Amino acid sequence: MNWDDFLAPYKQAIEELKVKLKGMRTQFEREGIHSPIEFVTGRVKPVPSILDKAERKGIPIEKLGEDLQDIAGLRMMCQFVGDIKTVVQLLRNRNDFEIIEERDYISYNKASGYRSYHVVLKYPVQTIRGEKKILVEIQIRTLAMNFWATIEHSLNYKYRGQFPDDIRVRLKRAAEAAYLLDKEMSEIAIEIQEAQRVFSKKNDEAQKLT
Repeated sequence: MNWDDFLAPYKQAIEELKVKLKGMRTQFEREGIHSPIEFVTGRVKPVPSILDKAERKGIPIEKLGEDLQDIAGLRMMCQFVGDIKTVVQLLRNRNDFEIIEERDYISYNKASGYRSYHVVLKYPVQTIRGEKKILVEIQIRTLAMNFWATIEHSLNYKYRGQFPDDIRVRLKRAAEAAYLLDKEMSEIAIEIQEAQRVFSKKNDEAQKLT
């Protein structure tokens, strides 16, 4: 397996999609309305992580491109839970890729407390040898959900999924706290958005004077 050749289209897909998805945020800002997209990040999974996950899931090397959905992964962060539904619909409305799967871990969160909305795309990459369609996973979540998921992911590497009981209980409690934070922020979303518009306007005016 030549990993550079194998991962090249995934890296290309990530760069293209980051530009496109960040462009959606820019369009909202240009129109002076609340953007459901706070920011976008992306990465190609490192080779050791690919091999580790393939081994855990029993995926042979020759089937990686077909059976491993998150070799290329993006995260779209939202301020409010309600923004997630808006972002998902924006993705559904696009015609430059095909959505092949959606997994709602917000309405139906995992037992661990994990919350996020996953969308799996089949994205066409243009190469010198023609078009190549690859799988890309987009995780859409709030900042609070992302904080929890990032910590849980780090601990999962340490404990290999076998969390001590006290850690598991605390993670579950933290997930519930993050959920309550998102709920409270959603209750005052209109006030927050108005304050952000006022601040942004004043900041723009100040910059023009400097």
